[in-house]
Amino acid sequence: MTFDPDSRCPCGTGETYGSCCGRFHAGGAAPTAEALMRSRYSAFALADEPGMADYLLATWHPSTRPATLELDDGTRWRRLAVVRIEAGGPFDRAGIVEFAAHYTDDGGRGVLRETSRFVREDGRWLYVEAV
Repeated sequence: MTFDPDSRCPCGTGETYGSCCGRFHAGGAAPTAEALMRSRYSAFALADEPGMADYLLATWHPSTRPATLELDDGTRWRRLAVVRIEAGGPFDRAGIVEFAAHYTDDGGRGVLRETSRFVREDGRWLYVEAV
């Protein structure tokens, strides 16, 4: 199954997937740390789509990237709320994005709250770690 590019993007911007996170999943560079974080959230939300684990690994900084990544198909990511953004703009070298990602799984509903650190290297934003 391939996610419809005209469907609303899972990241919550209100844009279509094709004009939002889909362009980054297809190889485009996210212009900001927030855009990368949203595209990574969408990759988790679309875990059953081909290439999403590869995308997550490719956008993970080599210093902290795991060798492999298995996505949990039992978790359904429902909504993303960006809480705080610190730097991470198109001309910054680093940034912080704090978010709350709402999900459901076998245990019911939950919220993952994370403050993520990003760096920009060679014109591309990379996820480094949760701080």
